Amino acid sequence: MKRIIAMVLVLMMSLCVCAFAETEEKGEGVMTYAEFAAADIETEVTVETYIQDRQSWWQGTARFYTQDMEGGYYLYDMPCTEEEYENSLTVGTKIKVTGFKTEWAGEVEIIDTTWEVLEGVYIAEPVDVTELLGTKELINSQNMLVSFTGLTVEEYIEGEGPFSYGWDGSGTDGSDIYFSASLNGEKYTFVVESDLRGAGTEVYEAVKALELGQVIDMTGYLYWYEGVQPHVINVTVAE
Repeated sequence: MKRIIAMVLVLMMSLCVCAFAETEEKGEGVMTYAEFAAADIETEVTVETYIQDRQSWWQGTARFYTQDMEGGYYLYDMPCTEEEYENSLTVGTKIKVTGFKTEWAGEVEIIDTTWEVLEGVYIAEPVDVTELLGTKELINSQNMLVSFTGLTVEEYIEGEGPFSYGWDGSGTDGSDIYFSASLNGEKYTFVVESDLRGAGTEVYEAVKALELGQVIDMTGYLYWYEGVQPHVINVTVAE
């Protein structure tokens, strides 16, 4: 009987989360994700979003991967004190952000921001976009937490193995680590950002241990640089 009641409660909570995700109202003057996506580059935008991950604080700014129930937003060099970064701008926190929509090498960002913390908490589940690799539709999930399944590890630089420190091999252990994986014969580039998951973290060391031909699953943020280049936060070798 207790097990049945527990299952009912879990179901009810799941339904509540779904309803919240579908019906969350925006504050006055706040854009929906569709309105943000349609806004011209270099125009002022205001969104309400939830922090999903954070790059390290540096000299009064930090970069944030954020998301609402409709889409993802990358906040570039958002001004904040170190204390605010550590205590206020934590994962799950809801914030209202006003800034300017910009684009760099295909990556849509919000810059020159002001922000305030709002009530509310939300942590997104990754969306599997494996089948969208190589399609125009993939960019619609830009900056969201996503997953990829069943990709095959390939050489990143010919003759140099499955990964590289730095995009061109000029880095050292602790630099951003780049690697390649393929799906249906097409090869894609992935990166573990050292500011996000540096040397010694589980994902960084997992990429260093990859072998050519292994089949892997990944989770990360759908970043763009001259094409899709996800910022990976988890890698597992499929059994």
